[in-house]
Amino acid sequence: MAAADSPSATLQRRDLCSRGIRLAGKMRSDVVDLLDTYVERQGLDASASVAAVEGVPVAAVERWEEQTGTQRLLENLAAYRTFRALLAQMLEEQREQLGEADAGLGRALAAVLLQVSAFAYHLEELLRLESHGPPSEDRAGVPPTPNLGLFEKKLRGLGVLRELAQWAVRSMRDLRQLAKPSPDSSTAPSPSESP
Repeated sequence: MAAADSPSATLQRRDLCSRGIRLAGKMRSDVVDLLDTYVERQGLDASASVAAVEGVPVAAVERWEEQTGTQRLLENLAAYRTFRALLAQMLEEQREQLGEADAGLGRALAAVLLQVSAFAYHLEELLRLESHGPPSEDRAGVPPTPNLGLFEKKLRGLGVLRELAQWAVRSMRDLRQLAKPSPDSSTAPSPSESP
């Protein structure tokens, strides 16, 4: 891990973390906008309660402050790879349901899918810098497409987008922690560092 401790690697890590924080912030903003559009176009109530959706990674974590930087990156990467598959499913379902009748929603979904893919690649770059190559993509980890009715698919999509917005917040927090000058990532972040 000597390479990851060199001054140039530290600067590069800080630069990648800063860019990642900006990417995650933009992604969260776009996901929140997409959520509003999604709720409106799908005829859902914005306050609709959605139970935990099977196969959707949950952003909340116990003992967050005890995680190492590498653990944070690996969990983020696994989550965004899953979201990439989930958003691709949603985009396909949306095209089947509405065809070109609602191209705006399709474009917004595709744009967020592209951001998620770019962010996953960014996390892979950070893992390489930390002297840990990213794990290979495990297709077995991709949730199977459930056999749901139209309304259940709409609610599932709502749950996916809500959790993705939470992951963007967690990712910013994780990257801020990783960018700290001290290599010791076991210290708890101050409240001012929460997004």
